[in-house]
Amino acid sequence: MAASKIQALWNHPAGPKTIHFWAPTFKWGISIANVADFTKPPEKLSYPQQIAVTFTGLIWSRYSTVITPKNWNLFSVNVAMAGTGTYQLYRKIRLDYFSEAQELPTNE
Repeated sequence: MAASKIQALWNHPAGPKTIHFWAPTFKWGISIANVADFTKPPEKLSYPQQIAVTFTGLIWSRYSTVITPKNWNLFSVNVAMAGTGTYQLYRKIRLDYFSEAQELPTNE
């Protein structure tokens, strides 16, 4: 039974013999790097980078559900990208716009 499942995965149109498998698999590196940046201070995060990660994830998540064959690896990696990018943007916006410890100009 396991052999038939492996054979089915191997021969799937979005299986390991195609770019449709390997491109999203390597794209997981972006999401993993973004998760690793959760420990980075929010002031070091980049708005353009996180906006790009978030919107790439949202757009390609939708695309992966309308193409044939459905590519669930592409869908899952892009949901992860959208989620990590959104969280990083939340951290950056919270620091920049809602932080109580913002520096006030001094009158010296």
